[in-house]
Amino acid sequence: MINALRGMKDLLLPESEKYLYFIENCSRIAKNYGFEFISTPILEESALFKRSVGESSDIVGKEMYEFIDKGDNKVCLRPEGTAGIVRSFIQNKTDRTGGVKRFFYYGPMFRYEKPQKGRFRQFYQFGVESFGVSDVKEDAAIILMLNEILNFFKIKTVLKLNSLGCSACMPSYRIKLVKFLDSLDGLCDDCMRRKVLNPIRVLDCKNAQCQSLLTNAPLLIDALCDECKSDFENLKSILDKFHINYEIDPKLVRGLDYYSKTAFEFVSADIGAQSSIAGGGRYDRLVEILGGKPTPAIGFAIGVDRILELVFLDEKKRDGIYIGTIEREAQDLAFLAAVTLRRRNKVDIEFEAKGLKNILKNADKANAKYCVCIGENELRSGILWVKNLDTKENFGIKKELLGEFTW
Repeated sequence: MINALRGMKDLLLPESEKYLYFIENCSRIAKNYGFEFISTPILEESALFKRSVGESSDIVGKEMYEFIDKGDNKVCLRPEGTAGIVRSFIQNKTDRTGGVKRFFYYGPMFRYEKPQKGRFRQFYQFGVESFGVSDVKEDAAIILMLNEILNFFKIKTVLKLNSLGCSACMPSYRIKLVKFLDSLDGLCDDCMRRKVLNPIRVLDCKNAQCQSLLTNAPLLIDALCDECKSDFENLKSILDKFHINYEIDPKLVRGLDYYSKTAFEFVSADIGAQSSIAGGGRYDRLVEILGGKPTPAIGFAIGVDRILELVFLDEKKRDGIYIGTIEREAQDLAFLAAVTLRRRNKVDIEFEAKGLKNILKNADKANAKYCVCIGENELRSGILWVKNLDTKENFGIKKELLGEFTW
């Protein structure tokens, strides 16, 4: 028997129903904020992620599903969504048209990491990206949207907030941080690599020993330039106005190299240890880094697999029509009835002839609102037997009137 690859799983009921419910409502909320759907390829050139996500990230350093294709191209399965959307934004010359563009997306991502509860090698994300607005009100709107999504699903979270500065304040802070890191002994191998490639990423290390060594590390939030300070204060003021509770986390740097200024995460204690289930930030230089016209941008992504553990569906109301046959000769009429009814209704049909008791049992199992049963009497009279499974009422409908009845 051939099984799914390690760290990858089938999406089956009830998770598949939760997934659709989650995506439909996230999409609805995103559209209310003026975002439109975009879909980008699962497979991209590896260089896209190395230039955007950054060599210092664990994604590029350890986790990419990377290979050489038959055209001798170095490609990989996408490990995150933002880089592909920025690539599309540039390739389709959207960066040249000016104005504001807002997109939402969802789908599978891939990272070769150790599978564990809530973390898989193929996983799903829902995310949004906004291009063309540098005003911090857009940062606030993005956070408010994500907060609205989490509130819709009644998920309890804490918002962590930080500013990562910009090209004006980062260089002097980087020098100060590197000097501090050079004075330490005992940093893990990953931190030694990050110290060279992108030292601020050291602050994000999950190694307990490294965190103990970083207790007195200089913090970027204390070295912000006037513009970054002003933006951060304005952001906090807007969140306060809308009663969005948050905690300042000066060591929050996110896991990707392209972030600047606003960085945020929503964490929840309801999935075990307090852990991030959604987050994002501003990346004003990424479009330019990938060869496009300088364009301010901000976005977020939600880890769908982890959040589905916290999503609960309301009890489903009965819906649709179940058609069953008692006589084999009735199957043609049952099929014709299903085709007619499917123009306006959800219809399940059972082609194997069964007794009425079994047909009603299967209709109940399918959570149908109506059960239509066709046997010898129905074939002879042309009047089909119907039962409303909510009210338990039985009645007949002429086969010619099936499409006109309000089910």
